[in-house]
Amino acid sequence: MREVWDDKFSGKDYFFGTIPNAFLVDQAMRFSPGMSALCVADGEGRNGVWLAEQGLDVVSVDFSKAGLAKARELARSRGVSVETVCADLLSWDWPNAAFDVVVALYIHFPEGERSVVNRAMLAALKPGGVLVMEVFHPDQLRLGFESGGPQDPELLYTADGLRHDFADAEIITLEELVLTRSESRHAGKKAAITRLIAKRQ
Repeated sequence: MREVWDDKFSGKDYFFGTIPNAFLVDQAMRFSPGMSALCVADGEGRNGVWLAEQGLDVVSVDFSKAGLAKARELARSRGVSVETVCADLLSWDWPNAAFDVVVALYIHFPEGERSVVNRAMLAALKPGGVLVMEVFHPDQLRLGFESGGPQDPELLYTADGLRHDFADAEIITLEELVLTRSESRHAGKKAAITRLIAKRQ
Protein backbone atom coordinates (compact mmCIF):
# COMPACT_ATOMS: atom_id res chain seq x y z
CA MET A 1 0.00 0.00 0.00
CA ARG A 2 2.91 2.36 0.61
CA GLU A 3 3.84 2.17 -3.08
CA VAL A 4 0.21 2.79 -4.09
CA TRP A 5 0.01 6.00 -2.07
CA ASP A 6 3.47 7.16 -3.11
CA ASP A 7 2.28 6.83 -6.69
CA LYS A 8 -0.94 8.77 -5.99
CA PHE A 9 0.98 11.57 -4.28
CA SER A 10 3.91 11.77 -6.71
CA GLY A 11 2.16 14.01 -9.25
CA LYS A 12 2.51 17.78 -9.41
CA ASP A 13 -1.07 18.39 -8.31
CA TYR A 14 -2.43 17.55 -4.87
CA PHE A 15 -4.36 14.28 -5.14
CA PHE A 16 -7.04 15.33 -2.62
CA GLY A 17 -6.57 19.05 -3.13
CA THR A 18 -5.40 21.59 -0.58
CA ILE A 19 -8.72 22.60 1.01
CA PRO A 20 -8.99 21.21 4.56
CA ASN A 21 -11.68 18.76 5.61
CA ALA A 22 -14.97 20.58 6.25
CA PHE A 23 -15.70 18.76 9.53
CA LEU A 24 -12.27 19.70 10.85
CA VAL A 25 -12.84 23.35 9.95
CA ASP A 26 -16.22 23.21 11.72
CA GLN A 27 -14.33 22.31 14.92
CA ALA A 28 -12.16 25.45 14.80
CA MET A 29 -13.62 26.69 18.10
CA ARG A 30 -11.86 23.76 19.83
CA PHE A 31 -8.39 24.88 18.69
CA SER A 32 -6.18 27.63 20.08
CA PRO A 33 -2.74 28.93 19.07
CA GLY A 34 0.02 27.05 20.86
CA MET A 35 -1.89 23.78 21.10
CA SER A 36 -0.10 20.65 19.91
CA ALA A 37 -1.77 18.55 17.21
CA LEU A 38 -1.09 15.14 15.69
CA CYS A 39 -2.52 14.56 12.21
CA VAL A 40 -2.73 10.83 11.57
CA ALA A 41 -2.30 9.57 7.99
CA ASP A 42 -2.11 13.21 6.90
CA GLY A 43 -1.09 12.47 3.33
CA GLU A 44 -0.22 15.64 1.45
CA GLY A 45 -0.95 17.77 4.50
CA ARG A 46 -4.10 19.72 3.67
CA ASN A 47 -5.42 19.23 7.21
CA GLY A 48 -2.16 19.51 9.12
CA VAL A 49 -1.21 22.69 7.27
CA TRP A 50 -4.62 24.22 8.01
CA LEU A 51 -4.12 23.52 11.72
CA ALA A 52 -0.68 25.12 11.54
CA GLU A 53 -2.32 28.17 9.99
CA GLN A 54 -4.52 28.34 13.11
CA GLY A 55 -1.35 28.61 15.20
CA LEU A 56 -1.10 24.99 16.36
CA ASP A 57 2.18 23.06 16.59
CA VAL A 58 1.55 20.20 14.18
CA VAL A 59 3.06 16.77 13.67
CA SER A 60 1.89 15.07 10.47
CA VAL A 61 2.49 11.34 10.30
CA ASP A 62 2.03 9.23 7.18
CA PHE A 63 3.75 6.24 5.57
CA SER A 64 4.09 7.96 2.19
CA LYS A 65 7.31 9.91 1.74
CA ALA A 66 5.85 11.48 -1.40
CA GLY A 67 2.81 12.69 0.53
CA LEU A 68 4.88 14.17 3.33
CA ALA A 69 7.14 15.98 0.85
CA LYS A 70 4.01 17.60 -0.60
CA ALA A 71 2.86 18.48 2.94
CA ARG A 72 6.12 20.31 3.62
CA GLU A 73 5.84 22.08 0.28
CA LEU A 74 2.27 23.16 1.05
CA ALA A 75 3.31 24.42 4.50
CA ARG A 76 6.12 26.49 3.01
CA SER A 77 3.76 28.01 0.46
CA ARG A 78 1.40 29.01 3.29
CA GLY A 79 4.13 30.47 5.49
CA VAL A 80 3.84 27.86 8.25
CA SER A 81 5.72 24.76 9.28
CA VAL A 82 4.72 21.22 10.20
CA GLU A 83 6.87 18.43 11.54
CA THR A 84 6.56 15.35 9.35
CA VAL A 85 7.11 11.75 10.44
CA CYS A 86 7.22 8.88 7.95
CA ALA A 87 5.98 5.79 9.76
CA ASP A 88 3.71 2.78 9.60
CA LEU A 89 1.03 3.47 12.21
CA LEU A 90 0.96 -0.19 13.26
CA SER A 91 4.65 -0.27 14.19
CA TRP A 92 5.24 3.38 15.09
CA ASP A 93 6.40 4.17 18.61
CA TRP A 94 3.39 6.36 19.37
CA PRO A 95 3.88 9.34 21.70
CA ASN A 96 1.98 9.09 24.97
CA ALA A 97 -0.03 11.96 26.49
CA ALA A 98 1.70 14.37 24.13
CA PHE A 99 -1.00 16.20 22.15
CA ASP A 100 -3.94 18.50 22.77
CA VAL A 101 -5.56 17.41 19.51
CA VAL A 102 -5.43 14.26 17.41
CA VAL A 103 -7.01 14.38 13.95
CA ALA A 104 -7.88 11.18 12.05
CA LEU A 105 -9.68 11.82 8.77
CA TYR A 106 -10.48 8.99 6.37
CA ILE A 107 -8.12 6.45 7.87
CA HIS A 108 -9.29 2.87 7.39
CA PHE A 109 -7.96 -0.28 9.03
CA PRO A 110 -9.44 -3.78 9.33
CA GLU A 111 -11.04 -4.61 12.66
CA GLY A 112 -8.05 -6.02 14.54
CA GLU A 113 -5.66 -3.29 13.43
CA ARG A 114 -8.32 -0.59 13.86
CA SER A 115 -8.62 -1.11 17.59
CA VAL A 116 -4.81 -0.94 17.97
CA VAL A 117 -4.61 2.39 16.13
CA ASN A 118 -7.66 3.80 17.91
CA ARG A 119 -6.21 2.99 21.34
CA ALA A 120 -2.88 4.51 20.32
CA MET A 121 -4.56 7.72 19.16
CA LEU A 122 -6.43 8.07 22.43
CA ALA A 123 -3.27 7.40 24.44
CA ALA A 124 -1.42 10.05 22.41
CA LEU A 125 -3.77 12.71 23.79
CA LYS A 126 -3.06 14.64 26.94
CA PRO A 127 -5.81 14.31 29.58
CA GLY A 128 -8.59 16.55 28.33
CA GLY A 129 -7.27 16.39 24.77
CA VAL A 130 -9.68 15.95 21.89
CA LEU A 131 -9.80 13.46 19.01
CA VAL A 132 -11.53 14.51 15.78
CA MET A 133 -12.38 11.64 13.44
CA GLU A 134 -14.33 11.33 10.20
CA VAL A 135 -14.33 8.01 8.32
CA PHE A 136 -16.44 6.11 5.82
CA HIS A 137 -19.45 4.09 7.02
CA PRO A 138 -20.43 0.71 5.48
CA ASP A 139 -23.34 2.39 3.67
CA GLN A 140 -20.68 3.99 1.49
CA LEU A 141 -20.59 0.76 -0.50
CA ARG A 142 -24.07 1.51 -1.84
CA LEU A 143 -22.96 4.91 -3.12
CA GLY A 144 -20.25 3.57 -5.38
CA PHE A 145 -16.55 4.24 -5.79
CA GLU A 146 -17.06 7.67 -7.37
CA SER A 147 -17.52 9.22 -3.93
CA GLY A 148 -14.38 7.59 -2.57
CA GLY A 149 -13.63 5.14 0.18
CA PRO A 150 -12.51 1.52 0.45
CA GLN A 151 -14.60 -1.10 -1.30
CA ASP A 152 -13.83 -3.67 1.40
CA PRO A 153 -16.54 -3.65 4.11
CA GLU A 154 -13.97 -4.66 6.75
CA LEU A 155 -12.31 -1.26 6.31
CA LEU A 156 -15.45 0.78 7.04
CA TYR A 157 -16.40 2.11 10.47
CA THR A 158 -19.67 2.13 12.42
CA ALA A 159 -20.63 4.22 15.41
CA ASP A 160 -20.98 1.07 17.52
CA GLY A 161 -17.45 0.00 16.63
CA LEU A 162 -16.01 3.37 17.58
CA ARG A 163 -18.06 3.48 20.76
CA HIS A 164 -16.46 0.16 21.72
CA ASP A 165 -12.91 1.26 20.86
CA PHE A 166 -13.26 4.56 22.72
CA ALA A 167 -15.12 3.24 25.74
CA ASP A 168 -12.53 4.87 28.02
CA ALA A 169 -13.04 8.30 26.46
CA GLU A 170 -15.73 10.92 26.92
CA ILE A 171 -17.80 10.80 23.73
CA ILE A 172 -18.79 14.33 22.70
CA THR A 173 -20.14 13.57 19.23
CA LEU A 174 -20.77 10.23 17.55
CA GLU A 175 -22.97 10.10 14.48
CA GLU A 176 -23.58 8.31 11.20
CA LEU A 177 -24.87 10.33 8.26
CA VAL A 178 -24.90 10.82 4.51
CA LEU A 179 -23.64 14.17 3.24
CA THR A 180 -22.39 15.85 0.11
CA ARG A 181 -18.63 16.35 0.25
CA SER A 182 -17.58 19.97 -0.14
CA GLU A 183 -13.84 19.39 -0.58
CA SER A 184 -11.25 16.86 -1.78
CA ARG A 185 -11.32 15.21 -5.19
CA HIS A 186 -14.83 13.96 -4.36
CA ALA A 187 -16.42 17.38 -3.84
CA GLY A 188 -20.08 17.32 -4.84
CA LYS A 189 -20.40 13.57 -4.28
CA LYS A 190 -22.52 11.99 -1.57
CA ALA A 191 -20.70 10.05 1.13
CA ALA A 192 -21.85 7.86 4.02
CA ILE A 193 -19.67 8.69 6.99
CA THR A 194 -19.17 8.15 10.70
CA ARG A 195 -18.02 11.07 12.84
CA LEU A 196 -16.51 11.07 16.29
CA ILE A 197 -15.31 13.72 18.70
CA ALA A 198 -13.91 12.18 21.87
CA LYS A 199 -12.04 13.58 24.85
CA ARG A 200 -9.39 11.72 26.80
CA GLN A 201 -10.39 11.63 30.46
